[in-house]
Amino acid sequence: MLKKRPLLILLTFLTPLTLSACAAPPPPKAPHHVAGGGFQNTYGSNKNKSLWRFLKMRMTTEWADHEAEGDQVPRVAVDLKGIKAEGAERVTWLGHSCFLLQRGGVNLLTDPVLSERASPVSFAGPKRYTPAPLKVEELPPIHAVIISHNHYDHLDTHTIARVEAHSQPLWFVPLANRELLEDEGVAPERVVELDWWEAREVKLPLTPSQETASQERASQEVQQTVRFALTPAQHWSARGLFDRFESLWGSWSVRFGGSSGRAPFKLYFAGDTGFQRALFEEIGQREGPFDLALIPIGAYAPRDFMSTMHVNPSEAVEIHKLTRSARSIGMHWGTFPLTAEPVMEPARKLAEARSRAGLSTQAFSTLALGESVGLNPSPSVGAEP
Repeated sequence: MLKKRPLLILLTFLTPLTLSACAAPPPPKAPHHVAGGGFQNTYGSNKNKSLWRFLKMRMTTEWADHEAEGDQVPRVAVDLKGIKAEGAERVTWLGHSCFLLQRGGVNLLTDPVLSERASPVSFAGPKRYTPAPLKVEELPPIHAVIISHNHYDHLDTHTIARVEAHSQPLWFVPLANRELLEDEGVAPERVVELDWWEAREVKLPLTPSQETASQERASQEVQQTVRFALTPAQHWSARGLFDRFESLWGSWSVRFGGSSGRAPFKLYFAGDTGFQRALFEEIGQREGPFDLALIPIGAYAPRDFMSTMHVNPSEAVEIHKLTRSARSIGMHWGTFPLTAEPVMEPARKLAEARSRAGLSTQAFSTLALGESVGLNPSPSVGAEP
């Protein structure tokens, strides 16, 4: 069933009540830095679509009834005991681009958005059509968080404030996003801002758990070196109508160091991106191969409007291959009504693209909402059509 959404909600979502201040960008020192401040894509388009063009697209395009179709997204109850177990080695999909990845005693969150809406206000804007599978308070202690850019479906200040109160983790963000976190009470010394191709190595867990003496001993025993590198993406940034391209966006390469005879583990988190072959070839050459990649497969329709900044499932398969990922999991779908395609279409089209590419289900699949899979065994196919 298809329907058009009210213009009022669109305008409310597009016009924040306040604009968050951003740190002043450094002087141009690389092609993606703009003279006078701000950033640009160097692999592809920087075309800034006007508000009028967006509204015209939105009012003339038939969108799926995501709320009615939301119950088609496979869901399972989060294994709360499993994610809190000592030595957990798993990845859990918490909706959209939010994953909990656990490796060697380190708990990592990606683009944490667990609020009801991806919006600057609580009463309007894109609302979840699938519920958040857990509360922040049900998470294990979080040691690090990576954020790809400042769009509301990737950087949610409400979730940030709750995660900060829960765990006081180390936060990794692209340039000019620091103040958004500091405004939510994150200590400046725990925010790491990076430029494209910059990296930072840290020992994690940064501080022992404060819950129990046994957890404190365990945290000290599993401390390991983790390397975080900000890699490029073909995208843009904005939290209001007048701050486009003022803060940087990107993807992440995370390397968990090996210990006790265990091999290192490398994660690629693609964030939100359009497709540019040269971009992903370079990431694969400089940072790959990866053991696991988290790659967007949704929010791509209508294609004539979305293609420069959002990949479709076929392009996601190309990213999987170009970044030399051993295994990939699809993300950026099944959560918020951001674009026109039907709810389950991304998973279905991923299966078709995978088949055309001659890849196995184990190589690139989707998870059910709330599902955990081990980092070594192949993922399940809980959301496969």
